[in-house]
Amino acid sequence: MSMEQKVVFTKRVATFQAELSGRGKPESLFRDIGTLDPRKVDQVDQGHDAEDLDKVSPGLLVSHEFFMGDHLYYDIPRGPFRSSHDWLSAVLNIIIVHQTAVLEKTDDEDEKEDAEEILPVARKLLSLVPKVFPPHLDEAETTALYHHDLHLNNILVNEEGEITAVLDWECVSAMPLWMATMVPKFLDEPVREEEPQRDMYMDEIPEKCNDENEGKNELYFIHRMEYETTQLRKVYNATLRELWPEWPLEESYVELDFFQAISQCDGIWVKKAGRWADCMEKGQTLRFEDLWGGGLGLKQQ
Repeated sequence: MSMEQKVVFTKRVATFQAELSGRGKPESLFRDIGTLDPRKVDQVDQGHDAEDLDKVSPGLLVSHEFFMGDHLYYDIPRGPFRSSHDWLSAVLNIIIVHQTAVLEKTDDEDEKEDAEEILPVARKLLSLVPKVFPPHLDEAETTALYHHDLHLNNILVNEEGEITAVLDWECVSAMPLWMATMVPKFLDEPVREEEPQRDMYMDEIPEKCNDENEGKNELYFIHRMEYETTQLRKVYNATLRELWPEWPLEESYVELDFFQAISQCDGIWVKKAGRWADCMEKGQTLRFEDLWGGGLGLKQQ
């Protein structure tokens, strides 16, 4: 695709996200966090009168955090959840239960070391959940459909670049509105504002030259992708702001960063999640993305 075609495609994905999130359509919003009950969805799809059915509503949350490996068997709430507080607390409790079980059962020293590093971070994040997400709500949190895996392999287009289908819906659920401010997977690349200049990069060695790399070193194409993705993120955000004026982007940074810290706290980036949690505990605001670039960007709350 040319850059112009990529811009058009990105705007179409933003339009899809706005529609999926119930923009301007209160009837498309839900209460509670969870995956839609497939039995009710099937009944509607099969031609039953939707008015004769109970409104399709969130049920148990189908998410890899809840069903991968031994997680399926832990005695942990699985939804529907009334609030972000309840949902994220359940995710962290799964991590804590799992890592505690690892310490008790494994003889592998590396696994023990990992668990000993993960557990204090997960526990600290759990203690901080009420600081960002209210634990008690008068009514269940407003939610909307969210597709968590919008990478290019899951978006089909025709020759004109029009979206013809979106795939991989099995884990699509009603999620908090702040989740809708996350960029799609295909736009999730490092920030690069300066356009890479082709002649500043080394040529590829003759043995690796082919039509695909056009004789240029791979690093050029990596930086080119990062630069284009950075520009396309701006297009995506601007389009959503235009279509959905109340889109809660600026208000959702802390929630998104908290979610990122939870997502990374039981993996190879646990140290970064721990640093973020330490700053949050001290009343400092640190963008999680700043941890990747080395800058702290701290602000006092």
